[in-house]
Amino acid sequence: MGKSMAEMQQEVDRYISQFKEGYFSPLSMMARMSEEVGELAREVNHQFGEKPKKADEADNSIELELGDILFITICFANSLGIDLTEAHNKVMHKFTTRDADRWTKINTD
Repeated sequence: MGKSMAEMQQEVDRYISQFKEGYFSPLSMMARMSEEVGELAREVNHQFGEKPKKADEADNSIELELGDILFITICFANSLGIDLTEAHNKVMHKFTTRDADRWTKINTD
């Protein structure tokens, strides 16, 4: 079985806690997150868009870029004391209540 979100948050915290610098400031993390999302966009554009990779470009993957975004998201949450499991639960509640009839459901009968 995979790691829970709480386990991932603890693992990242153990990693970051070994360094004197600790977590970056919220503004620095926002910049890092923007940078990582840009790298994901570049990979998606290479794979699904009209922009082929240059011969000398690194062989990154969408999976790795999503992993980078997850890592910085966990860092951001940890630095602000946010429980990502609780954040996820609140977002899912919003989608299943406020947005319950927003999309066309697949008929399952």
